[in-house]
Amino acid sequence: MADTALETIADQPWLQPIADPLSKAVQKAYEAAGDTGRQVKNAVHGVWLGHPLHPVLTDIPLGAWATALVFDTAESATGDRSCGRAADIAVGVGVAGAIGAAITGLTDWSQTDGRAKRLGLVHGLLNLSATSLYATSLAMRRDGARHAGRAYGLAGFVAACAAAYLGGGLVYRERIGVTHADQGGPKEFTPVFPSGDVPDNTKRLGDADGTPVVVVRQHRHLCALAEHCSHLGGPLSEGTLKDGSIVCPWHGSEFSLDDGHVINGPATHPQPCFDVQERFGAVEVRVPPAR
Repeated sequence: MADTALETIADQPWLQPIADPLSKAVQKAYEAAGDTGRQVKNAVHGVWLGHPLHPVLTDIPLGAWATALVFDTAESATGDRSCGRAADIAVGVGVAGAIGAAITGLTDWSQTDGRAKRLGLVHGLLNLSATSLYATSLAMRRDGARHAGRAYGLAGFVAACAAAYLGGGLVYRERIGVTHADQGGPKEFTPVFPSGDVPDNTKRLGDADGTPVVVVRQHRHLCALAEHCSHLGGPLSEGTLKDGSIVCPWHGSEFSLDDGHVINGPATHPQPCFDVQERFGAVEVRVPPAR
């Protein structure tokens, strides 16, 4: 039944005309800020963290609002105003945390496509509803309408839980926020193709014992990375080769050729690299030995 709900939401065609203009607007907002916008976008994605920042921040409102629910229940049962004050503080912390979670989530979502984009839109709308309900709850509490404030808070908690459920679907079914890079590869140096097939300042897609790799020769130096981008699996061999880096053609993630670290998001996970050498007129690659 749960899977059916996710499928039904993700397959709603009317969501796409809403999602596409909104995601483009988010992208253009960062682009309009130039280098500063790019640096902010990288920070918001979580490039510096090595994985998405959004799930870290979502724990703040969920934890705070769950705490508020406990104290609200205690105040309702005992009439203890100290419990009510604790609940009010927790609601406020949750609303503040939800703003950060919304900014990071919106930024990550703008770099998705298809089913994930539609599911993510509903996820975001539910989170917006939850935050609005809690903001209303906080205002009512301060005006002395505590019973109504607790009711709005409970409705907000239900909306937040529904949003969290959809967020789980995005991670575990659509694989948003997890690496899509190819894993594995040969443990020993394995020929991929003749050395002459990779002239200087070119890239080529190869197969290393069933693992696709993109081999680059730049400034006479060979590098090899996993073919599929860690963000959403874009083909790096079809991307843009820059001086010392390669850019995914799908969403613009940029990786260092030397060690695969992320230069520009939306990718946050580094791109797996391979050891590469030339021997007997062939380019050979292997998975780096464990250190």
